Amino acid sequence: MLMQINIVNKLWGFCHILRHDGMDYGDYVEQLTYLLFLKMAEERSVTIPSQYSWSILKIKSGTDLTDFYSDTLRGLSKEGGLLGAIFAEALSKFTKPVNLKKLIDLIDEIDWSGLNVDVKAEAYEGLLEKSAAEGKKGAGQFFTPRVLIKSIVRCVKPDPRASKDFTVSDPAAGTGGFILAAYNWFYKKVGGAINRDDLDKIRKHTYFGTELVARPRW
Repeated sequence: MLMQINIVNKLWGFCHILRHDGMDYGDYVEQLTYLLFLKMAEERSVTIPSQYSWSILKIKSGTDLTDFYSDTLRGLSKEGGLLGAIFAEALSKFTKPVNLKKLIDLIDEIDWSGLNVDVKAEAYEGLLEKSAAEGKKGAGQFFTPRVLIKSIVRCVKPDPRASKDFTVSDPAAGTGGFILAAYNWFYKKVGGAINRDDLDKIRKHTYFGTELVARPRW
């Protein structure tokens, strides 16, 4: 819990930089996600076009930095497959190079891939919860607290092995909190011991989510 709180507070501190650049609560997670993805792609040696790499981005400064970053987002949005889907319609909302540079330097100091995956998920939802609590506009979107999500999942006990047609579906998935919690509950239950047939079903035919809003705020 302490690690989660520390990460949430650190991310929330990053958001103050975004606010100083004129962004609001609805922009925070979106803009952080783009930069964190690029940083973690480098940490994990994920293949992205070399001209859009984090190592190039972090040495830029001034208007060269903001121009390069905008070009990077546009370029990645045109890539095929999952990479293009992640950056679809991605736009930089930074207007001041000094703020973008400061945020890049802060993100670069941390080995994000070295953090536990579940901790990162909880940290993000903690950030979303802060945004929901302090934001001035909700636009009809509501954040379900992670504590409530976990309680519901513990009651439902979503075990994909219960039947061959068992699925977990969230028709208003938002940031995917319920789906992630359901998977984490099952993974902890089996301790990672899953036979090959079940593993294929779980990976490809068990967890589904839909969301009308391309980038839900909370």
